[in-house]
Amino acid sequence: MPQELSLQLVDTHAGGDVSRIVTGGIDPLPGKTVRQQMEYLRDDMDGLRRLLLEEPYGIPEMSVDLIVPATDPKAEWGYIIMEVMGYPIYSGSNTICTATALLEAGFIPKQEGTQKFNLEAPAGLVQIEARVHDGVVEAITCEGLPSYIHTYKAKIDVPGIGEVTYSVAYSGGFYALVEAEDLGFVLEASEERRLAKTAHAIVEAIQAERGFSHYTLGDVGPLPFLHFMGPVEQVSRHSFRSRSATYVHPGVICRSTTGTGTSARLALMQYEGKIEPGDQLETVSLRNTGFIGTYTGLGNENGQAVVENKITGKGYLLARSDIIVNCNDAMTSCDGLLPILTSSHPE
Repeated sequence: MPQELSLQLVDTHAGGDVSRIVTGGIDPLPGKTVRQQMEYLRDDMDGLRRLLLEEPYGIPEMSVDLIVPATDPKAEWGYIIMEVMGYPIYSGSNTICTATALLEAGFIPKQEGTQKFNLEAPAGLVQIEARVHDGVVEAITCEGLPSYIHTYKAKIDVPGIGEVTYSVAYSGGFYALVEAEDLGFVLEASEERRLAKTAHAIVEAIQAERGFSHYTLGDVGPLPFLHFMGPVEQVSRHSFRSRSATYVHPGVICRSTTGTGTSARLALMQYEGKIEPGDQLETVSLRNTGFIGTYTGLGNENGQAVVENKITGKGYLLARSDIIVNCNDAMTSCDGLLPILTSSHPE
């Protein structure tokens, strides 16, 4: 076995959230769909996720997206999303970063102006619209998952905080939605640690009290996310803006507002009758970055009313690199990784 193995990466960010795109060094994965390939990594080969999100290569605030051949003939490429909490079936910021990397790295030829193509996520086919100007990817618009409100204005007693009013939306994961002002926040960068501590306490209290079931997926595990909502400002007749912050893991507030968090906000605004098809909401992060969510229509899936939406943001390339994986390094674990590394297999 070679002492050193390598992975090819394109590092990107959208709204401040860093997504590490793995473009080479991994063998083809078993599974007839990208969803099945994701499940294989999750259940049997979690080493890649842990390698790139833990020391010495990464930090929990990052994400990893593995590029794989699409299994759906309508898609150009597939991608598997890996985060510190596991394997989400969809993510807006990761999709924006992945589409940007595929274009900038030449996996998908760029076309000046607006070009459309499909990618295959574990959640299924995702429509992408890229805006290219002077050879640079200026913006990516991607479909958000059909979103809906599961619980509206429930109350829970949270130790150390008191009674908290929250709603729950599904937008690719279950989100608790809380008004930031009710908890004394104005959503500035200086509040980040306190926001993370407060969100963790609320999420733990909700997890201890109840679970949530998706109308087709069933039990998808404990509620993982919380989205702090700032006041909504009406910018124009069809445009709104709101400061926002999304908690995803103990100690971790996303640097962006997240695409799925923005979709959750659209679902709540539609539920409350505050938006109509074509309206847009710009969510603004603690670092003053933003995504724009557009409410495109109301659909029905298996009897459940769902908010159809799309998310627009800009991805930036940070680096192209080879990661050298030395399995003799005490800081590196190759467990659950070697069977899928291309360079670990003798010719």
